[in-house]
Amino acid sequence: MDTEKLVELQLPYLETFSKAAELSSFTGAAKVLGLTQAAVSQRIQALEKTLRKSLFQRRGGRVMLTEAGQTLYTYAQRILDIHLQARREITGHDAPVAGELLIASSSIPGEHLLPALLSVFGQRYPHIRVRASVSDSVGAIGQVERGEVSVGLVGRKVERPHLEYRFLARDRMLLIVPPGHALSKRKKATLKQLIPHPLVLRETGSGMRHCFEKSLERAGRSLAELRVVLELGSNEAIKEAVLRGVGVAILSNYAVEKELQAEQLHALEVSDLHCDRDMFVVQDKRRVLPPPARLLLIFLETHPFSDAPS
Repeated sequence: MDTEKLVELQLPYLETFSKAAELSSFTGAAKVLGLTQAAVSQRIQALEKTLRKSLFQRRGGRVMLTEAGQTLYTYAQRILDIHLQARREITGHDAPVAGELLIASSSIPGEHLLPALLSVFGQRYPHIRVRASVSDSVGAIGQVERGEVSVGLVGRKVERPHLEYRFLARDRMLLIVPPGHALSKRKKATLKQLIPHPLVLRETGSGMRHCFEKSLERAGRSLAELRVVLELGSNEAIKEAVLRGVGVAILSNYAVEKELQAEQLHALEVSDLHCDRDMFVVQDKRRVLPPPARLLLIFLETHPFSDAPS
């Protein structure tokens, strides 16, 4: 085969294509690869011209793979993996996995699971830089859908066909009261006993709030029947409000573990309110995961969390 024909068969710029796909951004790919955005665009155009197929859809400043792009990405990863294998065989060394891992998390997994997770993950993959933001579940899912992060750790599901959820850990909701409260000598209470007491809740959009409202519905009750006196966007703020006598609260066992051990707060189960919940890792199937995010999912499969602390 002559040189000209061989060049026509080769697919150019697969690394640039893969990085743009993983970051959903030509600008992001340019930054990582040390190129200009114009150079990345030119390389993608050259690849699309070679294949006579559009590989990306442009949406709101970000890019998503077309069906042809998704197919090419699978092959590109095989080709790039072969390059790594060849380097390993010849040099005797593995190239360290490097890059940036972007995570969005709701408050409970972000504040109580993520630190321990990243401590071990970071020891195994020291060249991966992690950037994590903490908000509520709806906010974290939104960041995943917009391509701002690779994965989210959330306390509820928003059912959409392009979202994929994997089990992360199990959580248990408890009624929290301050020492000396009328319910502080009990281990259990009923919804009827809860109704007269001022209640402090997480904001709408949080997984905990969603779980609580669904549990009320299953019990034939509604939030309108309770004395909600304050809504806050932070578990720490809610604990402080309970300690100051503002009201009682429904909180995750993870969030109050230290205070319960120190006997600063008292926890009860609400016998007719079943409010255990699962937490999840969420990804958007319309986007490919960069290598650091794929490693995180593999890591979570081999390092599962135990059930909520008792």
